[in-house]
Amino acid sequence: MLTRIVRTNAEKGHHVRNQTVKAAVLVAGALLLAACGTNKTEGGSNGGGTGSNAPQACDTSKGTLVVGVIAPLSGNLSALGLGIRNSVDLAVEQANEKCVVPGYKLKMQAEDDQATPQVGAQAATRLSSNPNVVGVVGTLNSSVAQSVQPILKGKNILQVSPANTTPSLTRGDDFKNAPKRQFETYFRVCATDDLQGGFAANYLVGKAGKKNIAIITDGKTYGEGLAAEFRKEAEKEGAKIVATAKVGENDSDFSGAINSIKGANPDAIYYGGEYPQAGPLSKQAKDLGLNVPLMGGDGLKDDKFIELGAKDGDLATSVGAPVEDLDTAKAYLDAYKAKKFKDDYSAYGGFAYDAANVVVVSLGKALAGGEWSDAKRADLIKAVQGYSAQGATGDVKFDQYGDSTNKLLTVYKVQGGKWATETTGTFGG
Repeated sequence: MLTRIVRTNAEKGHHVRNQTVKAAVLVAGALLLAACGTNKTEGGSNGGGTGSNAPQACDTSKGTLVVGVIAPLSGNLSALGLGIRNSVDLAVEQANEKCVVPGYKLKMQAEDDQATPQVGAQAATRLSSNPNVVGVVGTLNSSVAQSVQPILKGKNILQVSPANTTPSLTRGDDFKNAPKRQFETYFRVCATDDLQGGFAANYLVGKAGKKNIAIITDGKTYGEGLAAEFRKEAEKEGAKIVATAKVGENDSDFSGAINSIKGANPDAIYYGGEYPQAGPLSKQAKDLGLNVPLMGGDGLKDDKFIELGAKDGDLATSVGAPVEDLDTAKAYLDAYKAKKFKDDYSAYGGFAYDAANVVVVSLGKALAGGEWSDAKRADLIKAVQGYSAQGATGDVKFDQYGDSTNKLLTVYKVQGGKWATETTGTFGG
């Protein structure tokens, strides 16, 4: 299979408008107003031009509506959160250029949740206090989503996550036997851990042939749930879980956990957690003589995992197919590069871009030229439930629980200090 390497080049600059072009737009708009007597107000960035062929600016006379973002913009997981923020910003800017919501200008308001439930709740409270916030893209962490969901639901505010993978967020604790929708305001555009954990086990046991596996988890909602799903399928595949251990999300010395599993002679380690701990854990295990592949979920799929100590042969699953391989993602990738963001789009950029487009396109449909009010929130949620389009990550639509119908997953391997694609498919498919 063709190997693709995730781009990591830092790019300078962020949201800079060319003042000369803007001035040309204003002059052209003034000429159009004088000549045509139109009552549309200037807003958005439709490009420059002069004379009779100059593009007419969007009508923003009804005011400004806000698309919120809740993600970790600082701290250990900021590489993922910044890619989410930038991609939403791109989608909002493009929506303004295309006048997707007639009468309104859209703007993004990004809140830093620091990957912490309490801080995420505070961010949700701030956003929900603004009646002009139409919806929120976020969160990254499932544990943060658990604190954010009820706050946004209390104001009937739409939430579309690009990255939450814990199944219970949509289908409840007994999500396999008695699924029940938890919040009609909540949707996500990515596959869930009951698929991702099994997909990882299919690969690690069935293809890579690892039969004696140790599991280490970080105690958080995401890591524990993912590891539990992995374990169920790994044992079905004939593997033996020879040892288990727990670490803290703020730990840096993992020698205790490594030594506790080392005597069981595992031929692989499955880690339920995220890259800030997984990278050093992999390196320290190798240094202590346990030189076996470490595998985890989408929380590992970032170049930071490699920078922090991951070795060749380490593995990660992630939601969707590699955006670099998708024809549907080309326009998004080109536009992201053209914006010269200093941060990479990372693992969830394409999903965040699609989530933002779900919000703004559905908003345009729900308003249908009318005016925004709290009474329109139910119409917006209904429009999202019926949303169906091809996004950067492929087909985007939702089932009766608010889950994505796109169940694709990918296994990646560290090779030569870079990520390489191993296989893409569906769990059980």
